[in-house]
Amino acid sequence: MTVEQTAEVEQTEEPTEVEQGDNDDGDTFPRAYVETLRAEAKDNRKRAEAAEARADELGRALFTARVAATNRLQDPADLEYSPDLLHDDEALNGAIEDLITKRPHYATRKPTGSVGQGITGKQEQPFSLLDRLKQGV
Repeated sequence: MTVEQTAEVEQTEEPTEVEQGDNDDGDTFPRAYVETLRAEAKDNRKRAEAAEARADELGRALFTARVAATNRLQDPADLEYSPDLLHDDEALNGAIEDLITKRPHYATRKPTGSVGQGITGKQEQPFSLLDRLKQGV
């Protein structure tokens, strides 16, 4: 064998970096370690997605509760969720006012004040239908 043929045989017999497992320059890691890192990253991504979903759910619940606390809408779900309105009271009140202006039937329909029913004052004498009819004339 010549020197050139011996050099070719030596080059082909050297294991590649993948076959070696450990590389002296530190650019590669063992397969088991990489699989462990990938599994850990996958679990972290799943946990992050679950946390984001839960945070969104809680944000929506808080938004609905804040809208309901204003007592200005019949159904708090009528106002579309917006994370920007969650921490700004003035913007929330403005959005509710705009919604009521555009759709007045969304407003609360609870009667307030005197609606002409029930006891309206002290009764000094017993009820008389004749007296009541005289008041209406």
